[in-house]
Amino acid sequence: MQSRRQPDRHARTGADAVTGDPMTGRLLDGRYRIGPRIARGGMASVYEATDIRLDRTVAVKVMHPGLGDDEEFAARFVREARAAARLSHPNVVAVYDQGEDAGTAYLAMELVPGHTLRDVIRTESPMAPARALTLLEPILSALATAHRAGLIHRDVKPENVLIATDPSTGASQVKVADFGLAKAVSTDTQHTATSGVLIGTVSYLAPELVLDGRADTRADVYAAGVMLYELLTGTKPHEGESPIQVAYKHVHEDVPPPSESVPGIPAYVDALVARATARDQHLRPADAGVLLHQLRRVSHALADGVLDDPELTADLAPVLLHPDTGETVAVEVPPRDRHDTAPDPFDGAVIATMLAPAAEETHERTSLIPRSAAAPPAPPARSPGSPSRPPRRPRRSRRGPILLVLVLLLVAAAGFGAYWFGWARYTPTPGVIGLGKAAAIEKIEAAGLEAEMGERAYSETVPAGRVIDTDPGAGSRVLDGGTVTVVLSLGKERYDVPRTKGMSEDQAQDALLNTHLSFGHSVGKYSETVAEGTVLGSDPKAGTTLRPDSAVDLVVSKGPRPIHVRDWTDKDADKAQAALEAKGLTVDRSTEEYSDTVPEGDVISQSPTTGTLYRGDSVRLVVSRGPELVEIPGGLVASGVDDATAKLEALGFQVEVRKNDHYIGVGYVYSVDPGSGSMAPKGSTVTLSIL
Repeated sequence: MQSRRQPDRHARTGADAVTGDPMTGRLLDGRYRIGPRIARGGMASVYEATDIRLDRTVAVKVMHPGLGDDEEFAARFVREARAAARLSHPNVVAVYDQGEDAGTAYLAMELVPGHTLRDVIRTESPMAPARALTLLEPILSALATAHRAGLIHRDVKPENVLIATDPSTGASQVKVADFGLAKAVSTDTQHTATSGVLIGTVSYLAPELVLDGRADTRADVYAAGVMLYELLTGTKPHEGESPIQVAYKHVHEDVPPPSESVPGIPAYVDALVARATARDQHLRPADAGVLLHQLRRVSHALADGVLDDPELTADLAPVLLHPDTGETVAVEVPPRDRHDTAPDPFDGAVIATMLAPAAEETHERTSLIPRSAAAPPAPPARSPGSPSRPPRRPRRSRRGPILLVLVLLLVAAAGFGAYWFGWARYTPTPGVIGLGKAAAIEKIEAAGLEAEMGERAYSETVPAGRVIDTDPGAGSRVLDGGTVTVVLSLGKERYDVPRTKGMSEDQAQDALLNTHLSFGHSVGKYSETVAEGTVLGSDPKAGTTLRPDSAVDLVVSKGPRPIHVRDWTDKDADKAQAALEAKGLTVDRSTEEYSDTVPEGDVISQSPTTGTLYRGDSVRLVVSRGPELVEIPGGLVASGVDDATAKLEALGFQVEVRKNDHYIGVGYVYSVDPGSGSMAPKGSTVTLSIL
């Protein structure tokens, strides 16, 4: 599981206490020490944790409180553990353990530090086709392994693709996470709906999931194709004002060729996207393994610098295979308007197949009619001897006109009935889109219908208070006196960025989610006054109005800025003080000492000498006063050499005795250097000249 941020594990104790998250610090099942929360979803939260038994860092997914009482939610947790445990693949996030502790259901899984494919799309897309295929290949490899094991993922999306960087090699490693929706193909009827609720992210839902809630491996293939389109273009193929509109487009609109948005993409790459995202699931590759093979063919063509390969393009173009025999039914898909809102239920080839048996049956019936019945029998030949009789005039029958009148009456009655029951009783719904509430109601009631107000909805194009939709829609026929539900606009759906300053990072993320906004990234910033882990603000700022699900970055305090201290020993004390104070440190240089080795004004010692401090911390400098000076005493001249030597040595001087040029051996001092009364460094040498 993804690690979104990597805080100091030892420095989080106090910060987590502020968040009030009851899980943080808890020892789950006597084994997992829960740390900071690193992700949050609608069903569970993910925490960084320490497995104290094996001494390793893991990610623990914990079901939200209360959901454990729902057997279906609990079953999904168990299913995720069992599904992932069946998979052994380097591109699948490993699940280590599953259990329950005092009503808390959890999964222990591999911790993947890094980022998600969604972050890559935000920063790199649109990207070169070769780069996009490189990112998609390990995803398909992981899904292919799952499909071979009889599992379908059912929630393939960029947020469930984690990307970590190997610190030793620097290479990226892609892993597919969250098999919580996975189902065993062999043990399920391939449903992807639970209690009538569609599961999965709507932007990546295959059309068959929207129509009847059934999924097989080709649903994962469709989602992978949508991700490939998003990597190539930087946008999703289908977008709308609501999830329902997006789902509708998945059913009624083809995914456009990526080259429409990013010119220059080879046609065979467009064909690969079209093959993977075909609305008819029979046109898609059977599973991720087949799509992986096709992707590698395209990757080789790109690596060879091939700009156009008609044969490869034609080979990748969607083909319809017979569901029983596997033979090709239609090599070419009949052209259809990509934005067709009411597509034919069958294409031309299928209709031709359906009609063929009828024609053959008609031919067979015609051939079975006896020849004698095909034409009236010839009248019998009259014998020559028979007498001639005048032909009898046929008697006119009255049944014909009566039957004709009855048929006409029945036709007229049937026509009137069809007109009345199929047309006359119905009134077309008037068009009221864009009208105000009162005007819309008046127009509907003027048509002989009743107006009923439905639940309001947001709209990017229709102002608040005006009609954005009716049920039935404009032009639809409704029984006289029927009801038309009117939906009024709430205006554009916008939300203000909440004030997050002073919150913990987890609290700020919850505030964004509760405001229908999404969390983007954490941006660290040093602060001398705000404790580490506390939110300083957001980008965009609080109060900014945004679309729903817009990403908001949080500016989080990193605490005081660390200051690196250098050693100023034997350097000028004034320069040292100026440099340290410029960094915000306090300098104490009240101590001065004599030094025979350090010049006056330089630093004798410093405390601390090196390391990291913070603004306002103190540095103590001991400054040199230079060597200690002592006065040469008077009365040394004409005194005995031994007496003069004793006095000088008592003052700390070194004494050197020399005989002068007039030496006569009496042993009296003739002169002193330096002279009496002068100042000389303590410990320096004084020369005595004697007679």
